[in-house]
Amino acid sequence: MAHSMHHHSNSKEQQMDSSKYVRYTPEQVDALERVYSECPKPSSLRRQQLIRECPILSNIEPKQIKVWFQNRRCREKQRKEASRLQSVNRKLSAMNKLLMEENDRLQKQVSHLVYENGYMRQQLHSASATTDNSCESVVMSGQHQQQQNPTPQHSERDANNPAGLLAIAQETLAEFLPKATGTAVDWVQMIGMKPGPDSIGIVAVSRNCSGVAARACGLVSLDPTKITEILKDRPSWFRDCRCLEVLSVIPTGNGGTIELIYMQTYAPTTLAAARDFWTLRYTTSLEDGSLVVCERSLTSSMGGPAGPPASSFVRGEVLPSGFVVRPCEGGGSIIHIVDHVDLDAWSVPEVLRPLYESSKILAQKMTMAALRHIRQIAQETSGEIQYGGGRQPAVLRTFSQRLCRGFNDAINGFSDDGWSLMNTDGVEDVTIAINSSPNKFPGSQYNSSFFPSFGGVLCAKASMLLQNVPPALLVRFLREHRSEWADYGVDAYSAACLKASPYVVPCARPGGFPSSQVILPLAHTVEHEEFLEVVRLEGHAFLPEDVALARDMYLLQLCSGVDENAISGCAQLVFAPIDESFADDAPLLPSGFRVIPLESKTAKDGPAATRTLDLASTLEVGSGGTRPAGEAELSNYTSRSVLTIAFQFTFENHMRDSVAAMARQYVRSVVGSVQRVAMAIAPSRLSSQVGAKPLPGSPEALTLARWICCSYRIHTGGELFRVDTQAGDALLKQLWHHSDAIMCCSLKTNASPVFTFANQAGLDMLETTLVALQDIMLDKILDEAGRKVLCSEFAKIMQQGFAYLPGGICASSMGRPASYEQAVAWKVLDDDNSSHCLAFMFINWSFV
Repeated sequence: MAHSMHHHSNSKEQQMDSSKYVRYTPEQVDALERVYSECPKPSSLRRQQLIRECPILSNIEPKQIKVWFQNRRCREKQRKEASRLQSVNRKLSAMNKLLMEENDRLQKQVSHLVYENGYMRQQLHSASATTDNSCESVVMSGQHQQQQNPTPQHSERDANNPAGLLAIAQETLAEFLPKATGTAVDWVQMIGMKPGPDSIGIVAVSRNCSGVAARACGLVSLDPTKITEILKDRPSWFRDCRCLEVLSVIPTGNGGTIELIYMQTYAPTTLAAARDFWTLRYTTSLEDGSLVVCERSLTSSMGGPAGPPASSFVRGEVLPSGFVVRPCEGGGSIIHIVDHVDLDAWSVPEVLRPLYESSKILAQKMTMAALRHIRQIAQETSGEIQYGGGRQPAVLRTFSQRLCRGFNDAINGFSDDGWSLMNTDGVEDVTIAINSSPNKFPGSQYNSSFFPSFGGVLCAKASMLLQNVPPALLVRFLREHRSEWADYGVDAYSAACLKASPYVVPCARPGGFPSSQVILPLAHTVEHEEFLEVVRLEGHAFLPEDVALARDMYLLQLCSGVDENAISGCAQLVFAPIDESFADDAPLLPSGFRVIPLESKTAKDGPAATRTLDLASTLEVGSGGTRPAGEAELSNYTSRSVLTIAFQFTFENHMRDSVAAMARQYVRSVVGSVQRVAMAIAPSRLSSQVGAKPLPGSPEALTLARWICCSYRIHTGGELFRVDTQAGDALLKQLWHHSDAIMCCSLKTNASPVFTFANQAGLDMLETTLVALQDIMLDKILDEAGRKVLCSEFAKIMQQGFAYLPGGICASSMGRPASYEQAVAWKVLDDDNSSHCLAFMFINWSFV
């Protein structure tokens, strides 16, 4: 349509067309800038007055001026955000460099200590004849035992001959079985993992042993051979497994098999290297009919691989691990799983070490994941699970796997998959990787005749530390409030590219149009810890010529770890554009967020009671009080997490650089949005620091609290609550923790009132946060009756200053009905006695 307009010969039509948008002269821009400096958000009355006062603006439509102010505010916000992010990033880069140097120094120190330790141990062993049955001796890595206790069997421990292999296999079995039965290793049961008919089973983690270890046992309604087959196929259930190659299979005399295996695992963030493993896996059966599969790393002393790990990998070690499956009399099986690894935590920046030293994370990622996967298949096999969409459960499981795998692939960007880093613009906060290899998208989707200029895939990614943000809560917010961080134009762009459409230029949205999303559930796992869904983003045409872009967009989305009560290794939201046909083999290009809690050593080993008390004291003292430094550090240190963001885009060859610039800018803006959301949902911000920072677009919270309470007293003659102390923030604290929902609305004559502030009860009732509050309008939450009452009482509120409204029902931002016994509305006056906003108090509210 836009095309044809240029070729109109009719001058009248051309005139009309040009009148839609007038280019500003420098004088006009100066005039607008002067108004902007006084009032960045003028009302429509003020804009009309501006056109009357400034004759030089008379040739411009009021709507165009409105858009100018929107764009100007947007530019200002982006400029501030960008400079803030750059300074944050500079600090992080410096910190990272420092950590790396410190890490190198410590690594040298450690290798020296390890050497000394080995020598001392040897001396001690030869001196004492008694056998030490503590965890350390059971878990010792075999090489030491070989030196201390040479027996004929050990001298044959060499992977280069079958007898040597069998010796290693049997020794692995002997070291693994006591761990599986729980007699070796000091195990501690994980909290929340109680045995029961519907529970996942009993899960325990190791304490004080070398490496990290986890152990689980449970009941599964499948036979042992089926379970063994499923568990041996590690890439199907271990989401971090990139590949597992069985290099050779050797049958043993007793009916078992020995396999030599090479495995690679993904790194969970962009801040550390991936891991690879060389192992021997032994499958055999015990006298009681149990099946056992045990595994351990082959070291060079056993004739294992002598060379260094593959490039971009760090060699990890599997200490004797595996699983035992025992058939039950009534059908089904009892399964014991043990995972015990040493992930070489010293090769990781210090801040990330908790991820490599935490038995809980290992339990979540591997041990529990294995058990959950078997239970899932058992329920699917028995026909207990019925999914919508006419899809087979296995197909939906494959979709989840592909989303996860594609996201891991994007985060890791291995060169042997075709990824290479693009030169940066000097600021290292966002990494851009390019993949032009043709095998990135096999199949007909991208054959050259159909899409000749297809250049490949570009990934923009970033990782950062977050303080005091519960991962489950953050990911839930990102899922429910997509418009808070997503740019519909960029999403439409990537969807368009994936459909191999002719338009590949991102349509930038002026001022930000939130696109409404509808979430259609597809499947979920037994414990509801993972959801697969289709998200429909409803199309909007921003300009008449963009009508082609205004169709609905679809995303396949995987959301996991959002149950705050469950023990979770990480929470993530991963999505990929798909078309309506949603074919089983549709190409998926996943993007998304992963938040991993960094559990510290201090938090894990310290008693839980002191930690709870500690957090309570933070809330009690508030922002003004002082506390012992160590205590403050501990409470902060226990709740850090690392956030990794990766977004993938397809590009055409000639557009590569502009797509890279757009992707970098997009990820930076997403980082900014997420940091804003994180600040709003951090518990400390809501409780102790709400008075310290002004809320967006409002006076400082302390001032607003004073205005709300004073105005209530002036109008109604009553007190909102009794204030015992005159301390500055006591008023705000009582308002914040008041049991009734108190909220403020903007007072605009020409627009629907928008919420600007709410106390904790108000946020709970609206099911929102301080940041997202400003997207909610008053008339959206009131029902028909409530709106009628408010309309009839509005004049009274403006004249008398307040009104009592009868009880009724309103809806939260998630559409949940909440009832209230009565409401009070009053006019909030500022220090100059002019109306600042409208306040409401919903008394004795509760969800219906």
